[in-house]
Amino acid sequence: MEKRRQALSEINVTPFVDVMLVLLIIFMVTAPLLQQGIDIDLPQAKGKELSTTERTEITIKKDGKIYLDKTVVTLTALSARLSKSSNREVFLKADKDVPYGLVVEVMGELREIGIDKLGMVTEPKARIK
Repeated sequence: MEKRRQALSEINVTPFVDVMLVLLIIFMVTAPLLQQGIDIDLPQAKGKELSTTERTEITIKKDGKIYLDKTVVTLTALSARLSKSSNREVFLKADKDVPYGLVVEVMGELREIGIDKLGMVTEPKARIK
């Protein structure tokens, strides 16, 4: 008597779960590395969310250092680099403890080289109920 073999109708999910757990661990380890940036304390204000398109960002830290897309620059070097750039849309992020005069000075330099679209980046204001 010959036994007929039937097709196995159950799927072994153990290898699938193993692969998924390994991928989960890899993504959990690499995700914080993708979120690096310049640490500043932005002021809070009401407004709509900005799109994450390619843009030029100027960051002013609490100690007065000026960053152009994560590289430290002086005010004169900032003007020189942005005047050569074809992107005329700039976003300014300044720590809330930066003196107002420094922010106005940077804005004046931007205006002088012909950048008239300047966005101020803030943190969304927490809604208190």
